[in-house]
Amino acid sequence: MTVPLWVWALTVLAILAMLAVDYVGHVRTPHAPSIKESAAWSAVYVGIALVFGAVVWAVWGARFGGEYFAGYVTEKSLSIDNLFVFVLIMSSFRVPRELQQKVLLVGITVALILRTVFIAAGAALISNFSWVFYLFGLFLVWTAISQLRHASDGEQDEFHEPAVLRLVRRAVPTSDTYVGDRLTTRVDGRRAITPMLIVMIAIGSADLLFAVDSIPAIFGLTEQTYLVFAANAFSLLGLRQLFFLVDGLLDRLVFLGYGLAAILGFIGIKLLVHALHENELPFLNGGRHIEAIPEIPTRASLGFIAAVLAITTAASLYRDRRARALSGARRPEGR
Repeated sequence: MTVPLWVWALTVLAILAMLAVDYVGHVRTPHAPSIKESAAWSAVYVGIALVFGAVVWAVWGARFGGEYFAGYVTEKSLSIDNLFVFVLIMSSFRVPRELQQKVLLVGITVALILRTVFIAAGAALISNFSWVFYLFGLFLVWTAISQLRHASDGEQDEFHEPAVLRLVRRAVPTSDTYVGDRLTTRVDGRRAITPMLIVMIAIGSADLLFAVDSIPAIFGLTEQTYLVFAANAFSLLGLRQLFFLVDGLLDRLVFLGYGLAAILGFIGIKLLVHALHENELPFLNGGRHIEAIPEIPTRASLGFIAAVLAITTAASLYRDRRARALSGARRPEGR
């Protein structure tokens, strides 16, 4: 897949324009978005991502179009897991509802910059060292097992303040209260940072930790740096609206952890199979390619990911509906 420099430039400009619309049109005046507003803008961002995928399909063919859609769906599903932690961070820092949009947008912007660095590093490693696929694959399988164990515990992640935040608090004077959406203020005549800046750092660093899982996952679906970057960017840009849209639904997706574990494990196995096909390690088959196991096609990957997400979401909502019905049926008996 050959992507001209002007296409890269146009894509980056489009993403910057979308960020500008968010900064100027949505968070300049602090407010708590309604469900209707969140749903409308979520649909807009998903629509843009789908149109981009259609353009990739039309220009570069079904193979790369399928790889983009598989990567986008994977990144979007993994980003839902991010939202659980974002809710905990917002709650831990007691961020006022009307300021949460700006916190999320700045945090997402920082995460987009850091993920771009991750993607460039990953692409360089893959192009020069094919054995990296073994590391990515084993890491994703291990992550899937950890996710499965966590899901079976039935408990949400607890937010633990990252070391970088503790260092910031020790090194720089901080205020105890929010001052609107200002990042700094004066306390006893000294310049101090507000909790607003601290929570932005927390959101950005939390998403960076999730990128450690998601970047190898999407490289398991496509080796095209352009598609990896675009899928990550479009999934992150819609994350702010998705946060407010599903904020009240996250606790109902009780089987989401199992679905994410299945997706990560599947992609990990796909990466390991691909690593065998690209094998250059001298202690495996004398450094020759191992092609006894056929590679998993992109169409099968996309179908598996979509099926897992549909099944886990439907099962979660069904269980929640049954639990609510049983709760309602038992309530009169306790009176």
